[in-house]
Amino acid sequence: MDFSCKTVGKNKTCIEIVPIFSTLTYEEMMEVAMITNSREYKKGEMIYMAGDKGEKLFVIHKGRVKITRFSDSGKEQVIRVLGQGDFMGELSLFVHEPLTDNAEALEDTTVCVIDGEKLKGLMVKYPTIAFKVLEEVSGRLGKAENLIEHLGIHDVESRIARTLLDLSNDKGEIILKISKGDLASHIGMSQETLSRKLSHFQEMGWIKLVGHRRIIILDKKGLKTLV
Repeated sequence: MDFSCKTVGKNKTCIEIVPIFSTLTYEEMMEVAMITNSREYKKGEMIYMAGDKGEKLFVIHKGRVKITRFSDSGKEQVIRVLGQGDFMGELSLFVHEPLTDNAEALEDTTVCVIDGEKLKGLMVKYPTIAFKVLEEVSGRLGKAENLIEHLGIHDVESRIARTLLDLSNDKGEIILKISKGDLASHIGMSQETLSRKLSHFQEMGWIKLVGHRRIIILDKKGLKTLV
């Protein structure tokens, strides 16, 4: 058992930062900590892969993780990118089947791994944990359905414009937290197509590309005409 998953100090532990445990008392959190181990992964290292045995809940203590799936042809689809306080592998707690996606560390990452069977016992004892997990799963299902709909009925330019508008802050600035390749995969296109369309958007005066990760929206109304 790792000390960092148990001890509450100036830096919050993964038990404290994950929303599904937010309603627990300190003593109850310590019960969760007793069934938790900490693991560290280097950038690019796989945390788990499709086909692995599940029955664990993975909570990100530090770092970022990319969740992906591969088609039969080997094409990667980025499902989501998770950060501190997010969790993954939750479906394996309820369905006794191998994991269906892959989790890759996008940077040096610390993950707290919670024993699934013992956690289910605590869910019976503290039902709020189960409700929070189901709430999160429902939210992810809704986002997945919206993405599927978006991919099915919108063309390439519309998808890119919608994504840029969704990612931008109040000042119209976007700092990509993932590579353009991963972003392209997430919205269902090749990196070459995304790069070509972004260059076109810049030529139209709708956006300004700054380096590899920064995009500034110059004409929000122009982008909205594509959505």
